[in-house]
Formats: sequence, structure tokens, C-alpha cells
Amino acid sequence: MRIPGPLPQGGTIGITAPSFGATTEPYITRFKEAVRKLTEQGFKVKAGRTCFKSDGLGISTNPRAAARELERFYADPKIDAIISCGGGETMCETVSFLDWSVIKNSPPKWFMGYSDNTNFIFPLATLCGTAGIYGPCVTGFGKPWEQTENDSLALLTGSIRTVRGFKMFQPPETGTESKEGGDPLSPYILTERKTLRTYIPQNGKLIKCGTGVSVSVTGTLLGGCLDVLCGLSGTPLDAVRRFKRTHRSIIWVLEACDYNPMEIRRALWHLGECGWFENAAAFLIGRPLAAWRQTVMGVDQYNAVTDMLARYRAPVIMDADVGHIPPVMPLVIGADAAVTAKGNNLTVEHML
Repeated sequence: MRIPGPLPQGGTIGITAPSFGATTEPYITRFKEAVRKLTEQGFKVKAGRTCFKSDGLGISTNPRAAARELERFYADPKIDAIISCGGGETMCETVSFLDWSVIKNSPPKWFMGYSDNTNFIFPLATLCGTAGIYGPCVTGFGKPWEQTENDSLALLTGSIRTVRGFKMFQPPETGTESKEGGDPLSPYILTERKTLRTYIPQNGKLIKCGTGVSVSVTGTLLGGCLDVLCGLSGTPLDAVRRFKRTHRSIIWVLEACDYNPMEIRRALWHLGECGWFENAAAFLIGRPLAAWRQTVMGVDQYNAVTDMLARYRAPVIMDADVGHIPPVMPLVIGADAAVTAKGNNLTVEHML
């Protein structure tokens, strides 16, 4: 696995939009504020044309043009790291037009984003053998910086390797920045205490641990947004079986955006039948967005996961600080790591 070098002080951050651009509020305001803050930190910022496009369907622009810009930015020696402009819906179309040999043969550099950006980060690791950061898109830096943003930049610059979870989180109905009349530069509104649910395998089932039990596991972090991963499975960008030949202990990092509990259950069944989860070391499951506290015909966000993953006889840590419900921990997909959960405390130590 190729681990990119650190973003140097005074280095150049490229911002490109292989998924959504920043052409509506609150993203316009947040984009400008993010550029200001990153520049204030001493970095140069190069924004691609796609960031200001909105003529695409579910993405910033024509997917072929979006792919060419991402390709150019990744191969450009004057750009030291890339942060995606935003998430979106159909970045799968963009990556279909990427020349992956260009990405694979270019010197590795950090690419950071989440959600729809799984379309790039996942094959970047499995197909090209290069690590990427599953963390905030650039508009995430356009708010008052808290631990998520500080940790994300620190991972990029190489000043930290270990990230930790949070005590509080912002439930989906609480955020105001995307609502009409809301403050686009609002900090997180942390109103609920985070409660991890950790399960260990026992007699063919997953049994919920007590708060005093500590679960520690090492392996290679792999995963992203479940909605995207199901789309990638079975395509030419699905190199999981080959990846597993040299990375035999995988900690699956999974979170869901639009899926309801039933769709999460079906998705995990599907990826399991594709052979992805055989010999998994553990599963780190983020708080689901649409499925949060939702029940469909008796299926909720918990049994959707535990029923499908029990057969792999690996620990499952749920409601982790990963995904679409902030705040979140940035994680290096493709890197070896040690994950420890005890009570409501979660620590991920990257072995970079």
C-alpha cells in the first residue's frame, strides 16, 4: 500500500468536483470560507473549474470533463494534496471515464472526501494500492473548526496518526446550516450523547458487550459509503478479492446515507455474497443518516447489521463517529490500523 507523503507547510491543495460543485447555499459561502481558512493556515489553494459548475445531473458537470480534471490534479506535481469539493449522487459516472493507469503510475498524494467520493477512494486503495482519507469535503472546512477539521488537516500534514471519537453528536434533525434561513457557517449543534454499541461473536451470534468490555483489533481499514459500495461491487472497479490476497485482515468501515434499514440489510447481504467480508477482522459501522432511529417491518439500524454480519465471527462496533452524522473521525482507507472500543470511547491508531 502506498501511503502519500505529508502535505507540506506552504503546499498547494487542489480542490476539484468529481461529484457536486459549490454552486448553491450553504455551499457557496462555505467554499469561500474554507478557502480563506486554508489560505490563512499558510496553504495555497487551486480550485478547478468543476467547483463552479452545475450543469451535470447529480454531479458538477459532464462526467468526462470531471474525470479529466481529477486526473490532471492527481498527476500534477505542483499540487500536493486534493480535497474534494463535495459529495453528490452520480460520481460513479465520473470514475468510469478515469484513466486509472494515470492515477496508479502517479506519485501518491492525499485525496480526501466522503460519501459519493467513495467512488474514488475505494478503488484508489483496492485497484491502485494507494491510501486515501475518508473525511470532510472542502466545504466541511467552511465552518468554525472543531476536532473533525483539526484532525483532518493534521492527518494531511502528518502531524497525527491517531484519531479519537467524540462524546456528543448532532442528530439529523438538529443541523440548521442547510435549512432555509439557517446560518451556513454554523458550528456543529451537539445535543446528543454518543453511545457506542459493541458486539462480539459468541455461539454464532453477535452479543452486545457491557460498557466495561474493551475490544481491540488490528487490520487494514477498507470501506466507505454503503450506498456507493453496492454500486461498485461486481464492476471492473471491484478489486476486493485481489486486494484480500495481500491484505488478509480487513477492518470494514461502513456507513449509509440514503438507505433505510431494509436497504442496509440487503446491501450487507449483497456484499457478503460477493465474498467481500470473508475473514473480516472487524466491522466499524457509522451512524446511518436516513435510517437513524427508523424501523421498517421490524428491521432497524442495528439488527439490519448484526443479523447479516454474525456469520463472519468478527466484532462489530456500531454508531461510530463515521459518515454523514457529525462530528466524524477522518480515517485512512487502505492503511493498517489498530482500533480500540471501550464503553463509548473509540480510538483508531493509523500505522502510517
